Amino acid sequence: MPIRPGDARALTDTLVRVDSRNPTLVPGAPGESGCAHVLAEVLGGWGFRLEWQDVRDGRSNLLARIGRPEPGAPVLMFNGHLDVVGVDGMLHPPFSAVIDGDRLYGRGSCDMKAGIAAMCVAAWQAAAQGIRGEIIVAAVIDEEFESLGTREMLARGTRADVAIVTEPTRLMICPAHRGFVWLDFRFTGRAAHGSRYDLGIDAIQHAALLLAALDRFQRDILSARTHPLLGRASLHASTIAGGVGWSTYPDACHLRVERRTVPGETTASVLAEVERILSALRANDSTLQVSVSIDAAQGPSDVPVDHPLVQRLGSAAMAVRGVAPAVEGLSAWTDAALLNDAGIPAVCFGPGDIALAHAATEFVPLSEIDAATAVLTAFALDWCS
Repeated sequence: MPIRPGDARALTDTLVRVDSRNPTLVPGAPGESGCAHVLAEVLGGWGFRLEWQDVRDGRSNLLARIGRPEPGAPVLMFNGHLDVVGVDGMLHPPFSAVIDGDRLYGRGSCDMKAGIAAMCVAAWQAAAQGIRGEIIVAAVIDEEFESLGTREMLARGTRADVAIVTEPTRLMICPAHRGFVWLDFRFTGRAAHGSRYDLGIDAIQHAALLLAALDRFQRDILSARTHPLLGRASLHASTIAGGVGWSTYPDACHLRVERRTVPGETTASVLAEVERILSALRANDSTLQVSVSIDAAQGPSDVPVDHPLVQRLGSAAMAVRGVAPAVEGLSAWTDAALLNDAGIPAVCFGPGDIALAHAATEFVPLSEIDAATAVLTAFALDWCS
C-alpha cells in the first residue's frame, strides 16, 4: 500500500518490516538493498530525485534530493544508515513492527529507521511549503561496521553546508561524541619449564606490566583530559589471551585495548602516547618484546555549541515544542564524525534512545517520531529560507 506523503509513522513501520541486517556483522544477512529499494519507491513517488551509489557487493547508498540546486543557495543534508545489527536474543519479533501504545517495536526501530522516516518526511514537508536551495536525504549503508556508505558518498564529492544525522538522541541536540582506537598488543616471551625461571620469559607478566602502566596513565593523564559535553578520555582492556599450561612459561600473549578519544585527540596522538609508555617499560626490562598495531579507529566529532547549526536547530525545537532542547554529548560513535572531517558541520538529533540500540528490546516512541519530524521540518524551512 502506498504511504501517504507526510506520514512518518507509516514510513517507519514499513522500513522496520524490511530485514536490513548488515551482512558483515551477520553472515548470510540480506543487507540494505531491500530496504533501500522500498525507500526509493516511496521517495520517488513523493517527487524526490534519486541517485544510487554502488558501494560494495550490490550494497548501495540512496541519495534523494528535493528542492532546487542553485548557485549560492543553501544545501542541507539529512543523513541516516539503513543497516541494522543482528537479532539473536531479542525478546520480541524483530521485523514485525508491533505497536503497543506509544511504542513501535522492532530491530532498527530506534537505530535508526524512525530517524530516517522523520528526515524524509521533514524534507518533503519543507519542500512542499517552499524552500530555497536543496535538501539531500542520504540513506547510507554499513554504519554499524565500517561506515562504508558515508565514506563512499564523501569520496564521490557529495557536499552540503550542514548536516543532521538523525541517530536516536531522545530529541536532544548532540554536537559531539567520542572516537575510538582499537589497540592490538602482541607480547613475545620464551617458553620454558615452570621451574626454570633462569630460562623462561613470561609474556603474560609483561602484558600485566603494560596494563599497570596504562592504569596509571588513565588516572594521571586521561582523567584530566576532558570535554564539556563528553567527560574524560578513557581506556579499558578488552580481551587478553596467552599461555598453554600450568608449568610452562607463556611464550606469547595477545592483549586488546580500546581507547575512547575526545575531540582534540587523534589516532596518531594515541599511538604516540602508547609508544612512549612501551619505551619506558622496555628501558626497565630489556626482555620485554611487544609490538602494537591499530586494528580499527574512528575519530571523535565536535561542533561548537554556538555554531549556527546548533543554535538554529535549538530555535526550531523551541518553536515547535515550546521548550529548549538539552544539548548533550552522545555516547556512541556516528557518521557525524566523517561529515565533520569532510568540512560539513554535522550534529545528531533524532527520535528514540541510543540505550535501546542493539538491545534485546528495541522500540521508538511514536510521539517522538512526530516531534522529530516537526522540528526537522521547521529547521529545514529556516535554513533553506
